[in-house]
Amino acid sequence: MNHAANANLFSRLFDGLDDPKRLAIETQDGGRISYGELIARAGQMANVLVARGVKPGDRVAVQVEKSVANIVLYLGTVRAGAVYLPLNTAYTLNELDYFIGDAEPSLVVCDPAKAEGLAPIAAKVKAKVETLGADGKGSLTDAAEKASSEFTTVSRENDDLAAILYTSGTTGRSKGAMLSHDNLASNSLSLVDYWRFTDKDVLIHALPIYHTHGLFVATNVTLFARASMIFLPRLDPELIIKLMARATVLMGVPTFYTRLLQNPSLSKETTRHMRLFISGSAPLLAETHREWSARTGHAVLERYGMTETNMNTSNPYDGERIPGAVGFPLPGVSVRVTEPETGKELPREDIGMIEVKGPNVFKGYWRMPEKTKSEFRPDGFFITGDLGKIDDKGYVHILGRGKDLVISGGFNVYPKEIESEIDAMPGVIESAVIGVPHADFGEGVTAVLVCNKGADITEAAVLKALDGRLAKFKMPKRVFVVDELPRNTMGKVQKNVLRDTYKDIYAKK
Repeated sequence: MNHAANANLFSRLFDGLDDPKRLAIETQDGGRISYGELIARAGQMANVLVARGVKPGDRVAVQVEKSVANIVLYLGTVRAGAVYLPLNTAYTLNELDYFIGDAEPSLVVCDPAKAEGLAPIAAKVKAKVETLGADGKGSLTDAAEKASSEFTTVSRENDDLAAILYTSGTTGRSKGAMLSHDNLASNSLSLVDYWRFTDKDVLIHALPIYHTHGLFVATNVTLFARASMIFLPRLDPELIIKLMARATVLMGVPTFYTRLLQNPSLSKETTRHMRLFISGSAPLLAETHREWSARTGHAVLERYGMTETNMNTSNPYDGERIPGAVGFPLPGVSVRVTEPETGKELPREDIGMIEVKGPNVFKGYWRMPEKTKSEFRPDGFFITGDLGKIDDKGYVHILGRGKDLVISGGFNVYPKEIESEIDAMPGVIESAVIGVPHADFGEGVTAVLVCNKGADITEAAVLKALDGRLAKFKMPKRVFVVDELPRNTMGKVQKNVLRDTYKDIYAKK
């Protein structure tokens, strides 16, 4: 807990800065921004926000491309006591209409090209519109350049809101997770410690920043540690491998690691200077983990978090990083596995619903008190919606989303179990197992897989290989080979899209 006078995340990040000249951010084009400059720019931005009528507690909705100015906007929003609300850059006007209508921000910041389309949507909730382009220029930065850098950081309490992040909404309508100043600060400080971050670290930052991983984990952890980051607009495997010679940490999603492995220059030599490779946001295939270790001599550190909770668990810094596991609960975080219907805690190795509790867990869903109530147990544990188990050694394993559970002929089928068997077959890159409507069984177990170019993998061959390895009720009724699996922007496989694609395959003709 913060014992200083001001629990504002901004104060907690920057109060006590020892050296304002210390490098905070380096950009791809060689620009360098010190900690002192970052604080000054955040002051200018906070002054602009206040001048536009943004008050403490107001929402600032932001749909812009990744830039340093976007980081400054995030810091300035928090400094002004407002609530930062990042929106995926892929959302359409129709989708933005929902988010802006729901969050009722007082200010919307968007790309100059979208301002015209957004104006009527913002007008409905009486929000002002400012622009910020991928080049860091727009009405917002024009105003900031003229503003004073002096700004008294608005006082906030631990439980005051710092951000609202909308869940990716793979089922039902997207919900706004309310994250407090203490949620964000306590979690980042715990990670600094757990992952051994120091002011000597240089992070390669190639993640998007409308999401908890790139915004809160990567950015806040770096700033808390007084480390620096090399800020890249997107994933560029060639450039990332070159940068490893002077960087120490990479945070990525599984796609990063599969793409880097395709690059012939990745080796023990090119990764020699690196200290840590972290993966999250979606499960890393055990095969990718093993291949990475063999090529680089580094074991990827996988961790588990979600929009509502920040980070919950992590594989150890020292100690075995087990492929397919997401490690141990972070200090101060409790994790248990329960029987979904009753909430009864299950013994080790039993599969059930993962529940978490700790200072990292959000305050609830924005304007959805009933939904919030239904997602928490009476003793304060949050029901994550993820299925998993805790093994005998205490490592947590995620086995899929609760909604991805397949119930076939009255039996529970956990997709991950079948996917692991299929993924281990020669020539298979990855697979996704779903349940689709089936007249006799309720749901038919269905596998969709991607294989290496030139691999001769057929439905019959997969079923033959699985025969005898899985109980009959777990066996896929159909197997489809496709070029790629549908994913969202964070690399998660969209099983809802697959379920829709194959929904009629067992329909009675």
